[in-house]
Amino acid sequence: MAGHRRFYYNHHSQLTSATGPDGLEIRREYDELGRLIQETAPDGDITRYRYDNPHSDLPCATEDATGSRKTMTWSRYGQLLTFTDCSGYVTRYDHDRFGQVTAVHREEGLSQYHAYDSRGQLTAVKDTQGHETRYEYNIAGDLTAVIAPDGSRNGTQYDAWGKAIRTTQGGLTRSMEYDAAGRVIRLTSENGSHTTFRYDVLDRLIQETGFDGRTQRYHHDLTGKLIRSEDEGLVTHWHYDEADRLTHRTVNGETAEQWQYDETRLADRHQPYQRRAPGDGALRV
Repeated sequence: MAGHRRFYYNHHSQLTSATGPDGLEIRREYDELGRLIQETAPDGDITRYRYDNPHSDLPCATEDATGSRKTMTWSRYGQLLTFTDCSGYVTRYDHDRFGQVTAVHREEGLSQYHAYDSRGQLTAVKDTQGHETRYEYNIAGDLTAVIAPDGSRNGTQYDAWGKAIRTTQGGLTRSMEYDAAGRVIRLTSENGSHTTFRYDVLDRLIQETGFDGRTQRYHHDLTGKLIRSEDEGLVTHWHYDEADRLTHRTVNGETAEQWQYDETRLADRHQPYQRRAPGDGALRV
């Protein structure tokens, strides 16, 4: 069955293994306290987790398949205090009484600082050079402005439902309109041009009409995968294997791209040739 995945759990409802449609498996092992102690990736690489406190489920060290070791220390409240990478490079973290990170100190003596308001929202970040970026919010907690160290301001306006309806960056404004389902149906770019969008009942994009009147259409299968797209005279078909991985793409019947996989990931992406514009035989990039 295409796309079929299996998950297995122990009697504590912890995931012990998962097998994908391609038959590849990840495995997890736990100690008697229910803490993760080992994870085996589909390629066989093992990551181990070490603990120094029987009352904590936060690891003090991890070790990967190459033997590289990273160590962590934690506060009594579960906040990360120090992180030491496999090269021995130490990063320290300061927190406020609410557990928010207020400073990050790197080994070279460089520090970054964070400030928050009474609602816990980030209001300022001072980088290692002392340059400060500030953040502003509306009463609903939406980010409305980002003020860069040079004083330039990027802003966002929202509707009553918290959806962004206008963004301004570098003095240029883009606006969005939504339907009753909250989907973007019209986008007005910085130069005033419009793009419109249509969706099916499953919220999938099925049509996009650009500022030049050019319309692109999209078709999906029952599982939601894109299988066909139409762009003027170009018809593209998308093909998948039994594991729902994209294998090749054809344009007007000619193979345009191919994807191949090894045991765990994408191994190769190949473009046999460039597409031809309909009617003239000219190559197009």
